[in-house]
Amino acid sequence: MIKKLLGVAAMAAVACAVVPAHAAHMGVGCNGASFAKTESAIEASADGEGKFAAEKEIAAAQDAYLNSKFGACSAHLSKAMRNTAAAK
Repeated sequence: MIKKLLGVAAMAAVACAVVPAHAAHMGVGCNGASFAKTESAIEASADGEGKFAAEKEIAAAQDAYLNSKFGACSAHLSKAMRNTAAAK
């Protein structure tokens, strides 16, 4: 039982280390510049489902950022950027 718990903890530690590193490699970081760039792109996009989805993703990214979940923040920012590109 203890070995299983240690194994799960080790896998979680690896995932926490890899996800933010992967997001940084993809060029999407959780910082003010990324938020500003994404929010301005959302504002400039046409109204529709893509813009609405992007607004939901940026809200989720901000929530993740405030809760220090930077891997989730990067993932939501990336989705917001994709939805914004789809809305144009």
